[in-house]
Amino acid sequence: MDRRKSIQTIILGAGASALAFHGCNTEGGAVTEEIPAAGDTKYFGRTPEELERIEKLNAEQLFNDHEMETIAILSTVILPPKDPHGGPIEAKVPEFIEFMGKDVPEMQNTLLGGLMWLDHKSNTEFGTEFKSATLEQQKQILDTICFHDMEVPLDEQPLEIQFFHLMRALTMTGYYTSKVGIADLGYKGNQPNVWDGVPQDVLDQHGVAYDPEWIAKCVDQSKRGVLAEWDDKGNLLT
Repeated sequence: MDRRKSIQTIILGAGASALAFHGCNTEGGAVTEEIPAAGDTKYFGRTPEELERIEKLNAEQLFNDHEMETIAILSTVILPPKDPHGGPIEAKVPEFIEFMGKDVPEMQNTLLGGLMWLDHKSNTEFGTEFKSATLEQQKQILDTICFHDMEVPLDEQPLEIQFFHLMRALTMTGYYTSKVGIADLGYKGNQPNVWDGVPQDVLDQHGVAYDPEWIAKCVDQSKRGVLAEWDDKGNLLT
């Protein structure tokens, strides 16, 4: 699933599914859509329509420099960087948040309004904008908005509460769906395990045994990386 769409689903709480579209031409032949090869683009697997939208959104600007700097600071307060992989900055979380704000316009009022609130609160309390406040001052501000009343629908709570809830979700999901965050988790993807066949006591219990020729082909761990080959009659060759 497209990372952008998966994050949109997480944040908005909407259900999502991967849809496959098939069409037919006037002669009844299947219509297949050409997908870019892996070497053609860093957005491998996107449809032409998705590529066009990505290009369009990347050309737009939602946040000014000050707002992007504030988002960078806020994201590192929410999720402090740690060795050896780094944090939200290394994972390009601020850029991700801006992209999501452009991709999901419903977020924009909450994001922009929340950033204004942070600076207003910081100026009122400490005489400086949020990004220039000390870490302790920043935490003091965020402590007032980081929890929300579970008995009240989120969209009925104050803007600043909604803002922090959204920023925390964007920061965490943006980080842990990036290469940096995945490395931090230590996730290596699907890995082949070692299969040594059905245990002997189970085979004995059912009165069955392996054909020595097949067991030599199927359970030879030295050939784990070799693709199986079959003859025209379905017999396993290697």
